[in-house]
Amino acid sequence: MSAPLGFVVSLREDGFVSEPKLHITRRRLPHWLLEGSTYFVTFRTARRKLDQQEISLVRDRIVSGDPRYYDLLAAVVLPDHVHLLFRPKQGMALSRAMKGIKGTTARELNRRRGTKGKIWQEESFDRIVRSLAELQQKLDYMYGNPVKLGLAKDTDSYLGWYPCRERR
Repeated sequence: MSAPLGFVVSLREDGFVSEPKLHITRRRLPHWLLEGSTYFVTFRTARRKLDQQEISLVRDRIVSGDPRYYDLLAAVVLPDHVHLLFRPKQGMALSRAMKGIKGTTARELNRRRGTKGKIWQEESFDRIVRSLAELQQKLDYMYGNPVKLGLAKDTDSYLGWYPCRERR
């Protein structure tokens, strides 16, 4: 059984509840990892901004991983960064899900551009979403981003937003 936002509770063979294990790693930023959690993740482009066609490509690649690799709640792809709210599937590490997202999109963008090299900054910012109120705050922030940045009059018409209107 699981509680809201993916905090996993499981029974051991002896009938006692086994506690989920929190792993904390650090590169330049700390990364808290707890299987079954919902994450708010931000990652940035390494050098140049994405054009509208590239924004749509990145959004579509992210959406294509749902539900096989993760459960995607929302995504917004902006010219110089991406925000995600998602939960990796059981057994799928956050780092593996991010490597898949960033790797497939980088390969495709480099192929289309006829370039080689980094598309994304190496490290991402990630945070475990800890409450329904925080989840709503992250969704509101993501939803307002394209309008705040002057990229669209309303987010529903912004092509980098998921869930986009035709998929609801």
